[in-house]
Amino acid sequence: MRLIIIGPMASGKSTVGRRLSNRLNLKFIDIDKEIEKSAGVSISWIFDVEGEERFREREVKELAKSINNNNCVISTGGGAILSKENREVLKKGTVIYLETSIQTQLERTINDKKRPLLQNSNNREQTLRELKKIRDPLFEECANITIKEGKNSHNDVVEEIINQLDFK
Repeated sequence: MRLIIIGPMASGKSTVGRRLSNRLNLKFIDIDKEIEKSAGVSISWIFDVEGEERFREREVKELAKSINNNNCVISTGGGAILSKENREVLKKGTVIYLETSIQTQLERTINDKKRPLLQNSNNREQTLRELKKIRDPLFEECANITIKEGKNSHNDVVEEIINQLDFK
C-alpha cells in the first residue's frame, strides 16, 4: 500500500499523513522534510538562495526516490503537482487530495514565517487565490480520493480516509 497526500499549503498534509501512517502502521515520508535532510538546509533557504526552480528539481528527485517504498504514507508539498514528472509518479499510489478553503489556509498561515510563497506577499489572500486557480485542477486530476474540508479535526480526516480506502 502506497498512500500519497496532496493538497494546498496548510491543508494538513503532514499532520494527517503522520496520523494516517500511525493508524495503519505504515512508514511516513514527508517530502519537504526529505528535501531538507538531503540539502542540509531549510526549504526557505533553498527558495531564497537557489530559487523555486531548483527547489522543484529537488522535489522531483525526492518524490521519485520515495515512491519506491512500499507500505508507506507520503506527504507532498503543495506545489508537487506542478511537475508533469511528479504527476506521473503519483500514479504509482493511491492519491488523497485534502481540499482546503482559502479562509482555512489564511487562518493556518497567519503567523507562519516558513512559507516561501507567502513570505514576500503583500496580499496573502490574493497569492493563495492565484495558487488555487493554477493548482486545484491538477489536484483534482491526480486524486483517487478527495476529502472535502469540513469542520473536521485531523483525526476525523484520518477516519474519513480509512473509510474511503478499499482494503479488499
